[in-house]
Amino acid sequence: MQFSWAAWFSWAVAPMLVLPGLAHSAEKTHRDVLALPIFKQEDSSLPPENETKNPPFQYVLCTATSPAVKLHDETLTYLNQGQSYEVRMLDNRKPGELPELNNKMVKSIVRVVFHDRRLQYTEHQQLEGWKWNRPGDRLLDIDIPMSVGIVEPKTHPSQLNAAEFLWDLNKRTSVFVQVHCISTEFTPRKHGGEKGVPFRIQIDTFALGDGGDYTEHLHSASCQIKVFKPKGADRKQKTDREKMEKRTAQEKEKYQPSYDTTILSECSPWPDNAYTSTNQAATLSFASTPLSTYTTSSVLDSDSSSPNHQADPGSHGNSEQLGPTASIQDTQKWLLKNRFSSYTRLFSNFSGSDLLKLTRDDLVQICGPADGIRLFNALKSRSVRPRLTIYVCKESLQESPLLDRHSTNENGEHCLSSGLHVYHALYLEELTAAELIRKMACVCSIPLGTINQVYRQGPTGIHILLSDQMVYNFPDESCFLISTVKGQQSLLTDRKPQPRSLLDEDVMSPFTFPPLCR
Repeated sequence: MQFSWAAWFSWAVAPMLVLPGLAHSAEKTHRDVLALPIFKQEDSSLPPENETKNPPFQYVLCTATSPAVKLHDETLTYLNQGQSYEVRMLDNRKPGELPELNNKMVKSIVRVVFHDRRLQYTEHQQLEGWKWNRPGDRLLDIDIPMSVGIVEPKTHPSQLNAAEFLWDLNKRTSVFVQVHCISTEFTPRKHGGEKGVPFRIQIDTFALGDGGDYTEHLHSASCQIKVFKPKGADRKQKTDREKMEKRTAQEKEKYQPSYDTTILSECSPWPDNAYTSTNQAATLSFASTPLSTYTTSSVLDSDSSSPNHQADPGSHGNSEQLGPTASIQDTQKWLLKNRFSSYTRLFSNFSGSDLLKLTRDDLVQICGPADGIRLFNALKSRSVRPRLTIYVCKESLQESPLLDRHSTNENGEHCLSSGLHVYHALYLEELTAAELIRKMACVCSIPLGTINQVYRQGPTGIHILLSDQMVYNFPDESCFLISTVKGQQSLLTDRKPQPRSLLDEDVMSPFTFPPLCR
């Protein structure tokens, strides 16, 4: 309980001064004592009112927030797919604040991004997958006819989730945005009725820099949204409102009211190179990698020797790991190369060992949940689990002496001894026949151009041509034997003789499951 000298004086001293004939004197003494500095009720810990910091800009999404959000949680707003929503761009500067912006234009970039850190970590793959399934569509568009006060609106073909425009601070400005992706498009399909993932609408504003480009960051703000199919947002808002009406008054106190508009809250600026879709990146994710990049002669140097052979497209393959001996300059370069440019100033005095000493919790506290976990995984070189793993044994069915060695299992049946075979692990990401052939060529030390056909031995000894669909349906961690034969000894010569020009080519055939002992 805080002690008050004024209250003590009123309770203890003042009554003793109120005597007959001394009332006027007592009242004057009371006022004089309270005027002393010790009795002044000023709280020096509170900043003056004129020191309260307000953001220079404010962005307001003109649609209601959900009533089913708890008091201390961030607001959530429901949007309909493809519907135009107004975002008011407000100049919130005080008189004399940022005078260099007077009578000048600023540039704003509006984006729709993932809210969940799990999806932020794989944003490039998620957006490329969406582009693959919906060619020609964009995640975000500006409704130019309905917008007011914007100049030079632009959308870049490589940034499907962003749009930019210029606007005058002295004029009323409203930009109407359309979000074309729905929240359930990024939810794994299981049994139907899955809960959609939340997105964020983020706006970054820049001023004209010395170089003549809008690169000087001024302000960033964002809000949380969920996108439904047309009319779905209205139904969801109505459902939430009806649920809240059924709650008791005590339960309602734990939830925020539904506001008519959504105010975007301040946030960190979006990294410049966070997501840029290029033709090269799309090829890495969805097309076969050029064969020349895999024609290595050493098995240990091939991409089949490690499950982490296919790195993030933004890291250009080998993603140099940050070592404890890295200098401050090397650490800064590593942060830039791995898309942590917004934290280079924060870690400007950190060497490699300093950064590696930080725990996961430290990084989450410093960088936030999304970037903190991403930075921790990058520092620890966390690999992504391959889509398919198979094991192959480089033994010839005709010539290997190991295949002549038999053993007997518990049932008295003869089988090949699995301990006599050495297998190589092949990690597949594309699940195509071309990818598998490349990796087998590395294991067998065979030039890729000399392989004519690859077969898999099926029931009753038939030979089935290897195809993308066959590779896609391989069980994980399957075991195969590889046998190579000359073209003139092809196992298919009885049915379809080989062309004369292929007699000197190596033909890889067949894949066979070895009958391993249990």
